[in-house]
Amino acid sequence: MKLNEISDNPGSVKDRKRVGRGIGSGKGKTAGRGVKGQKSRTGVAIKGFEGGQMPLHRRLPKRGFTNIFAKDWNEVSVGRVQTAIDAGKLDAKAPIDIAALVTAGVCRRAKDGVRLLGDGEIKAGVTLVVDGASQSAVKAVEKAGGKVEIKSQDKPAD
Repeated sequence: MKLNEISDNPGSVKDRKRVGRGIGSGKGKTAGRGVKGQKSRTGVAIKGFEGGQMPLHRRLPKRGFTNIFAKDWNEVSVGRVQTAIDAGKLDAKAPIDIAALVTAGVCRRAKDGVRLLGDGEIKAGVTLVVDGASQSAVKAVEKAGGKVEIKSQDKPAD
């Protein structure tokens, strides 16, 4: 292969559409934009505009809010922990915390903490150090001979 023989795959690069170049081109005169008015021109910004009537998005009432103090948890099921143990990515003898879960690839990154959920089943008796756990998750781990340590969440002083 030589540099002068390199080319794109056929059909991978489309020719740009030349508009406004006479009626013979098929895209002459109005250039495919219809006829006259604001929308035929450039820089149109009328997405929610209803001809001066109050737009629907302003007629409807506002509802709810976003809590800026809400915690963003890593939610991990006991079944997912068992899968990682079976694959040899987690050591069942050592305490399992967020750092171990990230290293094992169970979580992509450490967020505000880990919340353990009861999906699936766990056979290994492990010690899990988490920020929160559902009752079913705690029961499943204790039934398998392990324990769940919940870190204390210190609330900021007012």
